[in-house]
Amino acid sequence: MKVKLGLIGLFVFLSVRAATACPLCEKNQPKITQGWTHGTGPQSNWDWVIIGIMTTVTLLVLIFSMKYLIRPGETNVDHIKQSILNG
Repeated sequence: MKVKLGLIGLFVFLSVRAATACPLCEKNQPKITQGWTHGTGPQSNWDWVIIGIMTTVTLLVLIFSMKYLIRPGETNVDHIKQSILNG
C-alpha cells in the first residue's frame, strides 16, 4: 500500500512539474495565465470565449456525473444499478 501511494505521489509530482511553464513561455503569456502551461496562451477575445465555454461544459459534466453517481434515481429492484449500489 505504501509503495502504491509513493508511486502515485511521484507521478503527481512529476506531472505537475512537467505541466508548469518554463521562463520563456511565462514571458509570452498574458498576465492571467502566466506560469500555467507552455505556449503563447490565448491570442484574441475569441480564445477567451472558447475557454469559457469549455470550462462551463466541463463543470456541468462534472456536476451531473456526480449527481447521477450519488443518486441515480433508479428505484426498480431488478435494475443493474441496484446490484452495483447494494453489492
